[in-house]
Amino acid sequence: MPDTQLASAHADEPRATGLRAGDTQVLRLRQDHPASRDRQDIPCLDMFSIIVQLRDFARHELWRGGRLVFAGGHARMALSVTHLGEGWACRHLSSFDNVRVQIPRASLDALSEELERPAVSGFARARGTVDPVAYGLVSALLPTLDMPDRSNRLFVDQVTLALTIHVAQTYGGMAPLAPPGGRRTGGLSQWQEARAKEFLTANLGGEVAIAEVAAECGLSRSHFIKAFRETTGQTPYRWLLDHRVARARELLRGPQSIAEIALACGFADQSHLTRVFAAATGMPPAAWRRRQG
Repeated sequence: MPDTQLASAHADEPRATGLRAGDTQVLRLRQDHPASRDRQDIPCLDMFSIIVQLRDFARHELWRGGRLVFAGGHARMALSVTHLGEGWACRHLSSFDNVRVQIPRASLDALSEELERPAVSGFARARGTVDPVAYGLVSALLPTLDMPDRSNRLFVDQVTLALTIHVAQTYGGMAPLAPPGGRRTGGLSQWQEARAKEFLTANLGGEVAIAEVAAECGLSRSHFIKAFRETTGQTPYRWLLDHRVARARELLRGPQSIAEIALACGFADQSHLTRVFAAATGMPPAAWRRRQG
């Protein structure tokens, strides 16, 4: 399960919640009243940091290699990408709330190889650009960041992979792959579809990586997700969620308690099942059970 961490309980210090899926780290950082005007050094690492603002960020300063390179603000939905190995430092001069997705260069290179594209060298054009697509993707991760005990590795993998590909194609010069002659790539074969569903069903909690499911089908992550969606009309995570709800409906016809059914269907607890079940069926499990007579 993705691990989480809280940075501070003090109101005048940044609050952070984070999770990790494989080599990718997702962090939500927010601060209402920046109290210190000291410049803060950012750890020097060989990874790219995708930052998306959840609200307007009025004022901050950035240094690179000891030189001031930015002083100003970013609008809500603005996206920036930096390489953390360039000696960055920052100073926050107003309240902020953003999501940061940190991807090691080695993982980005592996994705380029997986997609059979040249390696991405940098993101020069990603400097405070308003990007509704990236904003929508990181917003989808907020409930997971707020409720880490109900996080789902399959879902986090799908969203972070989609964000990485979007940013690489939009700002890093990675050209989208196109099938020869504009043809569709096709879905899963019959055996691949059966194996994927069997593997997902065996892991109802969703604590598997997209790479693991794809490997069972002999495909890369990105190709698997596209082929699965083309075959089933759903992403792997959405298919699994619907399958879990369907399984819960079956068990609700029997004598098990709702709490027991929640665990049997891969939910964190009864309240987690109730929230997902009600969203899918329009009523909570207890009401649905009563209707069955």
